Amino acid sequence: MAEEADLLGQDSDGDSEEVVLTPAELIDRLEQAWMNEKFAPELLENKSEIVECVMEQLEHMEENLKRAKKGDLKVSIHQMEMERIRFVLSSYLRCRLMKIEKFFPHILEKEKTRREEEPSILSPEEFVFAKEFLANTETYLKDTALKHMPPNLQKVDLVRTVPKPDLDAYVFLRVKERQENILVEPESDEQRDYVIDLEEGSQHLIRYRTIAPLVASGAIQLI
Repeated sequence: MAEEADLLGQDSDGDSEEVVLTPAELIDRLEQAWMNEKFAPELLENKSEIVECVMEQLEHMEENLKRAKKGDLKVSIHQMEMERIRFVLSSYLRCRLMKIEKFFPHILEKEKTRREEEPSILSPEEFVFAKEFLANTETYLKDTALKHMPPNLQKVDLVRTVPKPDLDAYVFLRVKERQENILVEPESDEQRDYVIDLEEGSQHLIRYRTIAPLVASGAIQLI
């Protein structure tokens, strides 16, 4: 995987800028997204550009392997690395689909109220999947149960019925960039708010709600 990948990021003014990553940096970005998605209780912002670039890099690797000499030890090593990358990629996408299936009413409601300048948590393909899952769920409930009930009970509010992501769940994290004055909210009425500093390289166990913005910004890594 020798070619560099171009990603579109945003600068401090909110304008798009092109970020050039080496293959190693690209795979590192994918693994970070995978770990965060795996351990976060909610669906995170989609990383479709990273996914597309990784898929392109895998295609380049396959083309390079076709030109390599048979029996070369490097071929086996590259094939193992490709399988590892495919596993991480498929696990990342599968994890996101499982969250969409679990929290689809809340995800679609959040997408509906999202401001135009805010990034979408769903890729276009995931949005279609979520809408179809919602429609199929409503059809199933209607055909199997709701149509047999009194008229006043034939509607169900899925946003109120389906549990929300537990943002108060505790998560392990590693600090990538030092953070100061992080407000920690109390867990009970007897406790008070307090402020902590997170040192670079340190590891913590803390409620997800407290550090969710830092996960989004990339300042911390869930582990």
